[in-house]
Amino acid sequence: MGIGHVMRCLVLAELFKKNGTKVEFICRSHKGNSIDKIISNNFKVYELAAPKNNELETSSQYLQWLGVKQKKDADDCVDLIKLEKVNWIIVDHYGIDEQWHKQIKPHCDKLMVIDDLADRNFDCHLLLNQNLGIEKKCYDNKVPADCILLLGTKYALLRPEFSSLRCKAITKRKNTNSVNNIIISMGGNDINNITHSILENIPKNYSVTVVLGKYSPHNKMLENYVKNKNIKLLIDSSNMAELMLDADLAIGAGGSTSWERCCLSLPTFIFLIDENQQMIVKQLVKFGSVRLLEDIGSLKNNLEDIRNDIRSWTLMTRKSRNICDGLGADRVRNYVK
Repeated sequence: MGIGHVMRCLVLAELFKKNGTKVEFICRSHKGNSIDKIISNNFKVYELAAPKNNELETSSQYLQWLGVKQKKDADDCVDLIKLEKVNWIIVDHYGIDEQWHKQIKPHCDKLMVIDDLADRNFDCHLLLNQNLGIEKKCYDNKVPADCILLLGTKYALLRPEFSSLRCKAITKRKNTNSVNNIIISMGGNDINNITHSILENIPKNYSVTVVLGKYSPHNKMLENYVKNKNIKLLIDSSNMAELMLDADLAIGAGGSTSWERCCLSLPTFIFLIDENQQMIVKQLVKFGSVRLLEDIGSLKNNLEDIRNDIRSWTLMTRKSRNICDGLGADRVRNYVK
């Protein structure tokens, strides 16, 4: 669940570990979790028990994702945190607000929140929102007066391979004369199998790479679908930056992968699949780095249009690369001392 959240936390964790900092994770064992992704990167994970059925009755989608009441979650975390001195706690969850923060703060020196929504109150020392178009006023009366705000794509948490391939990608785009290679990535868990609908609407004369999450529920069906087709299907790929470098166009959702695509100057046809991505998509469209496709049926016409109008594609590459340089993690690290 929430693979984008896991990956951006891992970016920070790797940086801290290189500096000799001890880093550990606390995660709740929800069905479909990505805990094995963290463990495979050699970090210790304290697993909180999965919530029981009907343990939390709420209309809030984000609290449903938390699975238990905030007090219960904070109590469970405190039981682990109080075992040894903790300098920083970094939390990334839409279902957690100042109630949780106030319980946790006495057990650490500093508390940092990673947020995308600016839709609730926070009680933290440092808040990061890495999204395009976010402004200080979005957090007026929502954070303490002394809270440090790190806002915008300048602070986007990308793995170092993206910034290392950035110059090569920009040069490649400048020398590209036609759109032939497409990468499709609809997030770590494509529940509605939008990937299949997209594939059905891409002409056969494109070379297509599909990246799926390990626990995406339709993987087996898609593996059968791509047989004997000019489509490469990859599960839990570890070389996303190289795949994006090779592509001329991305088709994807509006999550944190957007900043990876921008760093590598890769234009995107984007589908809005979750309301919490709405602001990101709106800003990307406004900036001119993506095309928002309202429905699958419009995909063929848009592909034909961009193939026949390379100048439009070139403009999108320029707009994309001006959004994010991939060095945000280093900038954030300078504040976590």
